Amino acid sequence: MTDRVDFYVLKSSTAAQRWTFACRLTEKAYLLDLRVVVWSDTAADAKLMDELLWTFNERSFVPHTVTGVASDDTAPVQLTPDLDSVAKADLLVNLSRRMPGGLERFSRIAEILDADDERRRLGRARFKAYRDLKLLLETHQMDEAADA
Repeated sequence: MTDRVDFYVLKSSTAAQRWTFACRLTEKAYLLDLRVVVWSDTAADAKLMDELLWTFNERSFVPHTVTGVASDDTAPVQLTPDLDSVAKADLLVNLSRRMPGGLERFSRIAEILDADDERRRLGRARFKAYRDLKLLLETHQMDEAADA
């Protein structure tokens, strides 16, 4: 069952900062030997995250796979637009606009919200849904130089 949901609230409304923050958070979790699922809205978004994990930090290596594309479910980081394609993980990084299903598969959930009005509105709805499920919620206000 999910132990905790962390909301990371970024000041910027640029998608680039949200994606870069997700890369740093994913790298940090990987370095702690956690299994990570990064959930996105579309296959194109999963592919974008795939490219960013190779390039966001020239001194970093985060072994990962895009689920459904030569899928390797033994990779410590899985990128997917389809949560049904993954079994379980220590951390779910939610880059989707949707509420994840099957919460019992993830020990922790990270929600990354930028200053985009629609993303904030959808994030508030997910916050309420998690609260209604009686999950422990933590909110982190991040500054412009947000480090995971």
